[in-house]
Amino acid sequence: EAKPAKNRNKSKIRAREEHVFAVVKRLWGFTKVRYRGLPKNANRAFTALALANIYLARHRLMAPVRP
Repeated sequence: EAKPAKNRNKSKIRAREEHVFAVVKRLWGFTKVRYRGLPKNANRAFTALALANIYLARHRLMAPVRP
């Protein structure tokens, strides 16, 4: 019974992280990347992942503030 509990915890974390990659791949077509050098490709990937995090958090960021 310990093994299924460990797998459940791992799958919860993995699911949260995989959503970010799904957004980057599906919304912005980041499935195949042309090689432009490691620094340029890394910069593009980091920017896409940062924007995906903001996109996924948009509901919490735009939530009305209660006075």
